[in-house]
Amino acid sequence: MSISLNEIKKPISEELKQFEHHFKDSMKSQVALLNKITYYIVKRKGKQVRPMFVFLVAKSFGKVNEACYIAASLVELLHTATLVHDDVVDDSNERRGFFSINALWKNKIAVLVGDYLLSKGLLLALDNKQYKLLQIVSRAKGNERRRIASNRKSP
Repeated sequence: MSISLNEIKKPISEELKQFEHHFKDSMKSQVALLNKITYYIVKRKGKQVRPMFVFLVAKSFGKVNEACYIAASLVELLHTATLVHDDVVDDSNERRGFFSINALWKNKIAVLVGDYLLSKGLLLALDNKQYKLLQIVSRAKGNERRRIASNRKSP
């Protein structure tokens, strides 16, 4: 028996709609170019599996609250930052069938955009006093980075 992604999303469909607004708001900048690039990123979003996990787990233990939206946005911002950086490292011109950020705006801009997304995610948690969330995510991302680095060194 196979369950589709849409079936998995059903119990959290309202939360995912609200998440879209939180996520867009979390990337806002006073720099026009950054807003243009983040708009491009939001329009070509992926499956957003990580925010789905946040909401599904939250619902299984109670209810979805503001801290869940912060966690989901933080995780998605960090994930998106790593994708932008990975496209630069891998010299990839495509992401999900569309031009990558580095293909459209060159590597220097892409690295800065990835850094911007990372810092926006960290600031989102800090501004909302979600220190434990920062600690959990930082440890998880550190472990993931070490795993990726060791895989890249292997022939």
